[in-house]
Amino acid sequence: MDGKQRNQLLEFVRFVAVGVFATALHYGIYYVLQRLVNVNVAYTAGYALSFLANFYLTAYFTFRAKPSWRRAFGFGGAHLVNYLLHMGLLNLFLWLGLSKPLAPVPVFAIAIPVNFLLVRFVFKQKETKNGRQEQKRKG
Repeated sequence: MDGKQRNQLLEFVRFVAVGVFATALHYGIYYVLQRLVNVNVAYTAGYALSFLANFYLTAYFTFRAKPSWRRAFGFGGAHLVNYLLHMGLLNLFLWLGLSKPLAPVPVFAIAIPVNFLLVRFVFKQKETKNGRQEQKRKG
């Protein structure tokens, strides 16, 4: 395994670790709140809090990139798409009869890989001195 492949593997391992933490945080908040408030409110609260933790961990730990407003907006846009996917799938699985505590499990299985692709795109863009981003060249 060459250095580039090793770095990509380590990046993926770090992404998985951050994802496990963010998902556990999201689910933990949802699990507690779903007994007290509407499931959509509970899910959204969990998503929002895990989003904040996820952004900083993804920047500093996963991709070793400096957080910036541009990346924050890109990350937010990726997560807006991801949130809508989550909410649609959550309500679909509830409608199909899954219990409230279990319904997020298949949602995570579908939405997390989609989110990885969106977030990786955001953090793999190189910021130029004028604040614009460009896709890093492969080579």
